[in-house]
Amino acid sequence: MTVEDNGKPASAPAEQAPEDSEGAEPVLRAVGKQIKVLREQTGLTQLEFGRRIGYGVDQVSSVERGRRAPKPQFIDAAERVLGARGVLKVVKEDVDTARFPARFRDFAIWEKDAVSLHSYEPLIVPGLLQSMAYARALISGHCPPLDDDKVEDRVAARMDRQAIFESRKGVVTGFVIEEAVLRRPVGGPAVMKEQLEKLARMAGRRNVSLQVMPTARWEHDGVLGAITLLERRNGRTVAYTESQGVSGVITDHARVRVYAQRHGIIRAQALHTEESARFLEKLAGEYG
Repeated sequence: MTVEDNGKPASAPAEQAPEDSEGAEPVLRAVGKQIKVLREQTGLTQLEFGRRIGYGVDQVSSVERGRRAPKPQFIDAAERVLGARGVLKVVKEDVDTARFPARFRDFAIWEKDAVSLHSYEPLIVPGLLQSMAYARALISGHCPPLDDDKVEDRVAARMDRQAIFESRKGVVTGFVIEEAVLRRPVGGPAVMKEQLEKLARMAGRRNVSLQVMPTARWEHDGVLGAITLLERRNGRTVAYTESQGVSGVITDHARVRVYAQRHGIIRAQALHTEESARFLEKLAGEYG
């Protein structure tokens, strides 16, 4: 991830390595080895260990090989069964973050502690609003293909992000989505119907504002691509952009202000929330 502050990139490599080219993440390999050593010290087979913590042997094997990130419940159960004395619990946050693409990890941490989040998305439904089936269809279509374990980790991680809507801290969110996104049949008609119905439900939440940007808009300030603005609890706002696996977090105040101004105009150009809700219901009905 390229992080900019005061308009200067903290790191600006000439070329970015293809995402996921490194295989298993180092932190996952390290944690997997720790779990394997602790399990063997207790004399448990993978099958016996899995039964005691409520997971299948395939899941245990994938975790020990660093192929799949263990969920917090997995780590808590492993701590208890293996008597790890906190060795595994201290890396829970690192393991959780490792489920995301490397370019997104810093932003994912900030997102958990956000006060407000506003985005404009011209290509796909924002991750915070995706249904599981829609997310799986997108992630399964990754090029080059991801292995099955990584697909499931990415899907689970994306679904877990949506916990911010259930938190008690009252995160204010606003989303503008291009009409073309809602008409693009990701995963097929059944997946899209479910996704559109979820968007309609989310739009009914008190802390969610959802607007549709009609394709037939002569004036449109979203042509430069996606924007996400996130206000942190320290009072600072950062902007996030992404394209073709390359992303940037912008922290310089002057540049963030430009993104905020642009997003404000985009919101003014989109359908208001009531019109958007009716549009979503109508479009969902077209899928039968």
